[in-house]
Amino acid sequence: MRRPVELKPSKIVAVHLSYPSRVAEYAAQTPTDPSYFLKPPSTLARNGDEIVRPQGCRYLNYEGEVAVVIGRRMKRVAVEDALDHVGAYAAANDVGVHDFRHADRGSMLRVKGQDGFLPIGPELVDAADLDPTDLGLRTYVNGELVQEGNTGELLWSIAYMLADLSRLITLEPGDILLSGTPANSRPVEPGDLVEVEVDGIGRISNRIVEAREDLPAVGVMPADTPNARHVALAVPEETA
Repeated sequence: MRRPVELKPSKIVAVHLSYPSRVAEYAAQTPTDPSYFLKPPSTLARNGDEIVRPQGCRYLNYEGEVAVVIGRRMKRVAVEDALDHVGAYAAANDVGVHDFRHADRGSMLRVKGQDGFLPIGPELVDAADLDPTDLGLRTYVNGELVQEGNTGELLWSIAYMLADLSRLITLEPGDILLSGTPANSRPVEPGDLVEVEVDGIGRISNRIVEAREDLPAVGVMPADTPNARHVALAVPEETA
C-alpha cells in the first residue's frame, strides 16, 4: 500500500558511514559501530520541491538514501523484533552544504540541518510490501546515474541500527531513520535536477536553485576549507 508523505517526526536520525563503498572512497577505517547525527524536522521537503543553495556556497551535495519511517513506538527493542516496528519506507536525499564544515562539527547542524534539506517520497510504501535487506538505490543528476547501492551492502542492517538507537533513544511513530548513502556524493549546481530512486518505492526529483537573497551577516559564514573539499569531493584532506 502507498500513501502520501504526511509526516511530523519528533526526530530524524541519520547515520554517518554505513556503505563499504563510501568508506573505501574516503580511504577511511571501517567503523566498528554506527555513528549518528540529527536533522531537524524543518529539513523535510517533498518530491518536486526546490533545494536552495545559500549564496556564497560551492559544495552542496546530494546523498541518495533509503528512509525508514517508524510505525510503532520503539524502546529497547531487540534486533529480531525491530522491523516489526517499521511503518513505511521512502526514497530520500540527505542534502548537505559542506561550506559549513568548519562550524558545528559534531552536530553538523548548519551542514545538514537547513530548511528543505531532506526531500522524501514520492510516497510512503508500507513496510510489509518491501524487503529492507534488498532495496536497490540509485541517484541521478540531470539523468546521469551517479550513485548506486543496495541495502544488502550496509555495514549494519536497518534492523540493527533501529535496535541500537532504541537502547537509549525512544523512537516514536513518524520518526525517521536515514540509512546512509553509497559512494560518489558530489556537489551539484543551481539548475541541476537530482533524482533518488529506490526499488519498489519510486523516484523523487528536486531541482537545485540559488538563494535569492544574501545570507544575513550574523554568525559563521560559508568557507572553502580543506575539510569542506575533502568531504564534498572525496579527496584526501591534506591535498584538498
